[in-house]
Amino acid sequence: MNEMADGKIPGAKGPLSEAAAEEMRRLEADLERWNREYYVEDSPSVSDAVYDQAFRRLQALEAEYPQLVSPTSPTLRVGGAPKSDMAKVTHSVPMLSIHTETDFSAEGARAFDERVRNALGLKPEDPPVEYVAELKFDGLAINLRYEKGVLVSAATRGDGIVGEDVTANARTIRTIPLKLTGIYPEILEVRGEAIMHTEDFLALNKKQEEAGEKTFVNARNAAAGCLRQLDPSVTAKRRLHFYAYSLGEVSTEAGPFAESQEGSLERLKSLGFPVADTRRICHSPEELEAFHLYVAKIRNTLPFGIDGVVYKVNRFDLQRRLGFVAREPRWACAHKYPPEEAFTKVLGIDVQVGRTGRLTPVARLEPVFVGGANVSNATLHNEDFIHELDLRVGDTVVIRRAGDVIPEIVRVMKDRRPEGTVEFEMPKTCPVCGSATIRDEEEKDTRCTGGLFCPAQMKLSILHFASRRAMGIDGVGEKLVNLLTEKGLVKTPADLYRLTAESLMTLERMGEKSAGNIITSIERSKQTTLARFIFALGIRHVGEATARDLASHFRTLEALEKATPEECLEVPDVGEVIAESITSFFAAPGNRDVIRALQESGVTWPEAKAPAASEPADGESASEVAGKTFVLTGTLPNLSRDEASDRILAAGGRVSGSVSKKTNFVVAGEAAGSKLAKAEKLGVTVIDEAELLRMLGEGAE
Repeated sequence: MNEMADGKIPGAKGPLSEAAAEEMRRLEADLERWNREYYVEDSPSVSDAVYDQAFRRLQALEAEYPQLVSPTSPTLRVGGAPKSDMAKVTHSVPMLSIHTETDFSAEGARAFDERVRNALGLKPEDPPVEYVAELKFDGLAINLRYEKGVLVSAATRGDGIVGEDVTANARTIRTIPLKLTGIYPEILEVRGEAIMHTEDFLALNKKQEEAGEKTFVNARNAAAGCLRQLDPSVTAKRRLHFYAYSLGEVSTEAGPFAESQEGSLERLKSLGFPVADTRRICHSPEELEAFHLYVAKIRNTLPFGIDGVVYKVNRFDLQRRLGFVAREPRWACAHKYPPEEAFTKVLGIDVQVGRTGRLTPVARLEPVFVGGANVSNATLHNEDFIHELDLRVGDTVVIRRAGDVIPEIVRVMKDRRPEGTVEFEMPKTCPVCGSATIRDEEEKDTRCTGGLFCPAQMKLSILHFASRRAMGIDGVGEKLVNLLTEKGLVKTPADLYRLTAESLMTLERMGEKSAGNIITSIERSKQTTLARFIFALGIRHVGEATARDLASHFRTLEALEKATPEECLEVPDVGEVIAESITSFFAAPGNRDVIRALQESGVTWPEAKAPAASEPADGESASEVAGKTFVLTGTLPNLSRDEASDRILAAGGRVSGSVSKKTNFVVAGEAAGSKLAKAEKLGVTVIDEAELLRMLGEGAE
């Protein structure tokens, strides 16, 4: 229900309703004023008892007169019903990232000032540029949209263009005004940071630990996790704060909101938004660096975490002249601080197995407080990283929180190394399932070969097996796979074919009709093709195109299972890495057991046909696409990635996920990224959707 322009609520009829509406509006105004005094100004004018009494009175009136509830009522801050997902919001003005100076010294400020002056065409004798130096909050950036002074939506930054709708959760943050006071534009978008104060973060982690639940790594992760909760009532229980620092869309019918960054911050403050008072007007790189050094000294005394400062050109007219480069404004930059470091001891090296079978060594550390958090583990990436460091159990090491977030070991204090230490070696067998491990020399990783039955890879292998482009089992998505594996109903892809409608109906929110539909889809998937089955097995490096080539070349699964690496190399586009991956997969007894179980469950396919020497495989019609390798990047005007891939494959082409010298064409759409750059570097032909359709013989659609 929306408020009318005159502030009245529709449905307020009769003397009792009118009196109730008047009291409710008064209570709302009082509670919002007291909220601001307590959470923003830190100078409460009433006791908690008075606040609670007024809050309960408003709740009682809203229960009695639900038609009079205002969308800006302070009672909405306690959170509503949980949501099943988060809707996407397209920002009316993109939320761009800010360039980060990698030089932590004074040179960072000088480099920024030099870039600005050069872009403005200023000479050394010209007057200095005026800047605003602010704090760089370590939280989650959000955009608040107000229409006629009322908060109507809140969204995360996302990719800068599209973010997640967190309106219900943002309403629970008491430092976010639900309704503006004073003079404000018809449309006002306020951007800032949702953060958790250090004191609240430590209290939250203590509570999580006492409850036996997972603790948060740092205040930024805690804030992001709270704001992205599907249940707003959870967000309401955790004290988040909001600090405004910029604008999005602003209507200008009544004139400009402000002429400068400093002016906009003061205007936002007058409307009830918290802004950081620790900021400074600067007129030279020396003054910028002085602020950088000053904040470094007081950093640990601030009530919240920061990881640097931000420099912005103050005048908006100069900002407009400077504009943007790529997706960054030329008129602003972040000047971060060096990561904090500390000494600690390596107690052990554990090996974790990821969802894709990748083995990751992790150092168990003697707990140490660094960068505002207790650190007891640090990733070691891979075996090469450990050998380069010459790291051993028992070593004293220097630990750093890279970017104030990820713990990493920087160096080993070899002069403190105890006697008897030994070099680390990656295990020859998977620590989870016991399968043999192989080393991927190209990616410098060690991986488990038990893809189909390794518990660590269980969920991912089942999801991939059932996916639309593999076995195509409708209804078997991530949520269902989570339930099936947690209940122990499915441990390998073969277990899907042992499910019954009755066993599915034991799951939460699974009705008879839904269960029946899933069983029907599972039964239907038993009739497949050899190419789809090979792809569904999830063999590393074997995508759809390679699976089709393997099926055409070997024609039977038995022949593929017995193939040597040399025989695999005879297949087009199969190199040594892929050949080793294929043979290692079929060499694992557990994988062979699952494959036999799938066949015994009735999964079958017709024998694949060998391709004619001069014709496309499987009866495909000849075209300019046949035998060529394509890479898709960016967003195409009409076709989705899947649709484009299907048409290329149907015409006898191949689709790869990475660009190499063997790539024939890169199909580039809007917002194409690194693949396009690599294609241009390698001299690979780049085409658009229209040219692809022409090559397919389909013409423009």
